[in-house]
This record gives sequence, structure tokens and C-alpha cells, in this order.
Amino acid sequence: MCGIVGLFLKDKTLEPQLGALLSDMLITMTDRGPDSAGIAIYGGKADGLTKITIQSARPDADFAGLAEKLGPATAGTARVAVKSTHAVVTMGAEHADAARAALTAISPTIRVMGAGASVEIYKEVGLPKDVVARFGVSSMSGTHGIGHTRMATESAVTTMGAHPFSTGADQCLVHNGSLSNHNNLRRELVRKGMRFETQNDTEVAAAYLTAEMNEGKDLGQALSGALDDLDGFFTFVVGTQSGFGVLRDPVACKPAVMAETDRYVAFGSEYRALVNLPGIETARVWEPEPATVYFWDHRQAA
Repeated sequence: MCGIVGLFLKDKTLEPQLGALLSDMLITMTDRGPDSAGIAIYGGKADGLTKITIQSARPDADFAGLAEKLGPATAGTARVAVKSTHAVVTMGAEHADAARAALTAISPTIRVMGAGASVEIYKEVGLPKDVVARFGVSSMSGTHGIGHTRMATESAVTTMGAHPFSTGADQCLVHNGSLSNHNNLRRELVRKGMRFETQNDTEVAAAYLTAEMNEGKDLGQALSGALDDLDGFFTFVVGTQSGFGVLRDPVACKPAVMAETDRYVAFGSEYRALVNLPGIETARVWEPEPATVYFWDHRQAA
């Protein structure tokens, strides 16, 4: 049992409130998973720049002087904003691959949480209220975001085991459920060049979607393929740079509810996660259908 939330904003005037709204939704789901929590926030994109969110169990040592250490790999463009055990490294987009390789060489205890032009991912062991407070999530703005609070059932309670999982630029996924064919699928994805940081089945689902989108599919098409290629019970909420998707398996035994107004689309494992959203009393509220892809994209709305 885990708790999932997601919020896709249509109304730009709500963007300064994204972090606060998403944090409240996630904290409400605490009793569904008190082991660890995480949030992905999409926003703050700047032309020509990319961001890498990193984590360290020894941030004082690993983050000290990090911008200077990354100088040769980034032509001096790296900027580092430290937030507790995490840091957001911003650099020229053309230096992203070199910076990622340099981070691995600088310290083996630096772990990449996610990367892309707009996404920042924060996750740690602990209750949602403590995780969002640690990283100041409530003060963040953005266009959309997803969150997860975990009750570990098949792997250890660690930062790397927490959701969201990100395996591609500006892509991430949160998951409630269990995949039965993840070991076989992981081997297939490795042959396609995908890399894995954990043995978690959710990372396999994220990598599957990344691999599908690398072949030219959009998020909606990749989610449709997951219905044929993924076995098990699952509810997914997925983010891309401009998109937001939801998918439940054909049995749909994991709880889910959605709400839509002219200002936003929201997802929660339970309705109580949505009750404090503005205008929820007049929203269209429904339970997403089994084996049905729900997909919104800011580029389509533009």
C-alpha cells in the first residue's frame, strides 16, 4: 500500500502554489506509506540550461566546492543550489552528459535523482511532512508535479528505493502496486542500453516508458504499450517536461480518483488527498477506468 498524488495545472495563476498544493495532498496520504516520500516538481525552465538533482548521505563533504570541481566538465557554467541532502546543479545543456560523468568521478556517494530542463526531484526516508519541510517544497512553483509516499514491501527502505523514479530527461514515474515480470523486462531494457540504479520494479516501469519514448512515442503511446508489456498490478502517474499521464492495469485493484476543473487536473490514491484543492466542490470527479490511458500535455493545450 502506497499513496500517490499528482497535479497538472492549466491555470498559470496557480503555478506559484504548486508546491504548497502538492505538499498538502501528499501529507494527507501519509498513512498509506510512512517509510519514505518524494516529489517531482516541473518548473523553472531556462533556455539553454539543464538541471541535475543529486543526493548524498554526506552532503557537507560532497557538495563543498562542487561547482568548481565541475568546472572542467561544464566550461565553468555549473551552479549548485544545496537543499539539505540534495542539490540542484544547473549548467549549459550541452555539458549535461559530461557533468553527469564528472559527478560519478568526484564522489561515489553522489547519486542522481533526476535530470532535465525543468524537473527537480526530492526524495528521502521519512514521513511526507518531514520530507517536504526538509526541501522547502511548499514554496516551490511550477506547472505540474507528482508525489509518492511509500510502504516498502519488496525492497529495503532507502532513499534510492523511494519514488519518483527517473530514467530519462524530464521523465519520472510513481507507482502503487507490484510488477511480476520486472526481472525479465530489466534484462531486455539493459540490452537496449538502459541503466539501473536499483532492483526496484518501479524503476523498470520508468525505464520501459523512457525506452519507448526514445523510439519516438509520446507519453500516451508509451503508456498504451505498457498494458501489453507489463504484468502485475499497478497504478502509474507519470510526468514529462510538458505532460502528465495516468494508467491503471486491467484489474485496477489499487485505489485511484481524479478530478478536473478548468484550472487543473488532479490525481490521488483517495479522494481525501484532493479535498483542499481550489474549486474541488465543482470539479468533475471520477475513478479512472482500468486499462485506460489518461494523458494531458501543455503543448497540446497551447
